Amino acid sequence: MTIRVLLTDDDALVRAGLALILGGSSQIEVVGEAANGHEAVERVRAGGIDVVLMDIRMPVMDGIAATEAVLALPEAPKVIVLTTFDADAYVVRALAAGANGFLLKDTPPADIVDAIARVVAGEPMLSPAITEQLIRQVTDAVPDARAGQAVERIACLTDREREVAVAVGRGASNAEIAADLHMSVATVKAHISHLFTKLDATNRVQVAIAMHEAGLL
Repeated sequence: MTIRVLLTDDDALVRAGLALILGGSSQIEVVGEAANGHEAVERVRAGGIDVVLMDIRMPVMDGIAATEAVLALPEAPKVIVLTTFDADAYVVRALAAGANGFLLKDTPPADIVDAIARVVAGEPMLSPAITEQLIRQVTDAVPDARAGQAVERIACLTDREREVAVAVGRGASNAEIAADLHMSVATVKAHISHLFTKLDATNRVQVAIAMHEAGLL
């Protein structure tokens, strides 16, 4: 299946560079470009987008607001945030808003292609170290009352789902979770899908945050 990608960045040169990089992949097709978040939302609304590469700092509508708006649409695509800074405050806010991962703008071309394929397949986009850093930044900035709310949220999880959620929070890949918990990768994906629904999460970082706030990490 060809992955249809929308490039969103206010710098035309960045968009041109990404289009050139992705154009070399047989599994990816760049189907549109947007110069700001508002344009991105309207293009996604028109349909036919699987992944949005989303810059954070843009005029008219920034990448955080655009991410929230895109993910609120029916059959929303995956969103990968583009940034020049590793896990800065804007990245944390974008991931908390539901972005599926982030890429540094100087990421090697092959890694960008791989990241897009992985996020479509439901694989994690963040290393355990980055996940831990992001969780710390989010949870340190929220009141203790969130802990009680998190415990209530995870009460609906089965024991198996809780085990998978903790593994997700530790940054494990689907394959690693499958090996550690002695189940198939397909079963792991099914459990993660259930976690997203039950925890009202759109990405693995949000699941990890819930586990951390509930005191399970």
